[in-house]
Amino acid sequence: MAEPLASEPLAALGAAARALQAAERAGAPRPSLKGRILAVLCAAEEDDRVDVAMIDHAATELGARVAHIRPHLSEHSDPHTVELTAQMLGRLYSAVVCLDIEPRLMERLGAVAGIPILGGLEDPAHPVAQVAALLGDGSDARKFALQALLLRSIA
Repeated sequence: MAEPLASEPLAALGAAARALQAAERAGAPRPSLKGRILAVLCAAEEDDRVDVAMIDHAATELGARVAHIRPHLSEHSDPHTVELTAQMLGRLYSAVVCLDIEPRLMERLGAVAGIPILGGLEDPAHPVAQVAALLGDGSDARKFALQALLLRSIA
């Protein structure tokens, strides 16, 4: 389960999401992740997953490219294999979003990768869900909350 952000970072994430929402409504330019590549590690089948599609949409709308990776790792994987995988992820990507990946494995990857490892985004208690609820109903609210998180994590 994702750890809740302290109230100040949660408020900052909410403010950033509201600013993105206002910029889109006004047709103003928004911050860019152009040149950045985001990896989505998803242990489950991705084909019809709403959260994968939403992450893709949120990232590509900011100019990032998204790579989908189906890892063959678990928290019980050989430590050397996990370390090599983390090093590769750190060289190739600006950040990694993990879906359905064990928290202990995310910690092991994050300790070596040197890039943000974002997990728990599909959890209704995650700060992205909390911010989206504050912004209102609909997928646009979740998109702006995801974009705010990506910008704060990557940029």
